[in-house]
Amino acid sequence: MLTIDHLSASYGNLQILHDIHLTVQPGERVGIFGHNGAGKTSLLKCCVGELKPLLGSVHWMGELVNASRVELNVRRGIGFVPQGHNVFKDLSVKQNLRIAALMHEVSKLDDVFELFPILKDRQDQRAQSLSGGQQQMLALGMSLMGRPQMLLLDEPTTGLAPIIVKEMLQAIHQSSLSHGTSVLIVEQNVQATLAHVDRAIVMKQGRVIFDDDAKKLREQQSLWHLF
Repeated sequence: MLTIDHLSASYGNLQILHDIHLTVQPGERVGIFGHNGAGKTSLLKCCVGELKPLLGSVHWMGELVNASRVELNVRRGIGFVPQGHNVFKDLSVKQNLRIAALMHEVSKLDDVFELFPILKDRQDQRAQSLSGGQQQMLALGMSLMGRPQMLLLDEPTTGLAPIIVKEMLQAIHQSSLSHGTSVLIVEQNVQATLAHVDRAIVMKQGRVIFDDDAKKLREQQSLWHLF
């Protein structure tokens, strides 16, 4: 489904990804971990076409991902939720979701409300009146309106209370199971995320230094040597 081959990328003269090789299979949930600056977000940006590779390629469903054509890649089934509460704060919850559905069937609205009942309860409220966790749920719901075949998530639980972290990760897991959506999630909350992914990847200084079953990473007494 997603194939990353010999991928290197840079910001100006600073190279931030070095010869990355990865594949993500249909329905597979993959967690990406590592310190700030390890290249995790840059990798997601290459996958959705926001960052142009220096070398190598990213293929989605057998076709090359178009650099600088994020909107086209999203229409092809790649959902991207960047870090932060990326919502239209002056619009209502329902309006945010309907805007996200302009290219898709609005009937998916019920699916989002089933996943996040709090959004249904507050559908007529302005997004700016929601808590940080609820805004993050809304951002995820907006991406899910198109029912993407792959979901790229950049630290969706940052700054959230532990109970909201649990709800968010469970919702992502449930959506993946219900619709067969592949998930590539970047997270700092390693232990909580490992319970919801099939495979774990650890990046360091722009390189992949661990790529294996999530269970193997969970079973390690200490992860310090990887970070």
